[in-house]
Amino acid sequence: MALRTETDRETGVALVTLDRPEKHNAIDLATAAELAAAWQAFRFDDGVRAVVLTGAGGRAFCTGIDRGVDVPQPPSPYTIDDPLLTIGPKANDLWKPVIAAVEGMACGGAFYLLGEAEFVIASETAAFFDPHTTYGMVSAYEAIAMAQRMPFGEVARMSLMGTAERVSARRAYETGLVSEVTAAGGAVDAALRAAGVIASYPTRAVQGTVRAVWSAREAARTQAMAHAPHLIALGNLPPERQADLFRGRGGGEFRTR
Repeated sequence: MALRTETDRETGVALVTLDRPEKHNAIDLATAAELAAAWQAFRFDDGVRAVVLTGAGGRAFCTGIDRGVDVPQPPSPYTIDDPLLTIGPKANDLWKPVIAAVEGMACGGAFYLLGEAEFVIASETAAFFDPHTTYGMVSAYEAIAMAQRMPFGEVARMSLMGTAERVSARRAYETGLVSEVTAAGGAVDAALRAAGVIASYPTRAVQGTVRAVWSAREAARTQAMAHAPHLIALGNLPPERQADLFRGRGGGEFRTR
């Protein structure tokens, strides 16, 4: 198991931990399935009223998809199969509050998770970056997720600078990605305290508020997400394959994130 789930039945708070520290908590297909199953299980568990999500080991919250993963793709250039699209709580119709607690690196596909948390607490060791453009890949879903949380210029800078620049916890706080910065090692405890407060309130009021907050941003996000597969499918192809597409030969491939 690459995912640990612990629930405090007294407080109603569940702690979900990505547990692949030797891989910097990168997500393989099994981990993606475990995450989806965990969110779905929480939907039916009235004893869970708030969730904290973190990564084991302290060196990384999550570094996106495990680059060793082979993801078979359909031949159409207009679609991709991205296993990270189903790893977040909102993608699994969970409208209970989720707080992300970040220690160390959070990069690339980690933004699928951060983008679906209600808010993010980070320790002073945290660093955020998006490596896609450095490796000739389109940052679409990641950039869309961060565009819901950060000013346009900050999202564009992080997405375009790739591995050349890392956003510190303090800068992330200043731009709105992070709501609280703690001392090293303190992110989980701070997130658990906040989750405990939220879990102590009437459940229907909390979940209704979560849904209302998300409804305010869903229209723009939905439109942007609809464009993402086409941008990725075309932009991630090598130049010769892009030329083939313009000549009408079709086909497609996916570079893991």
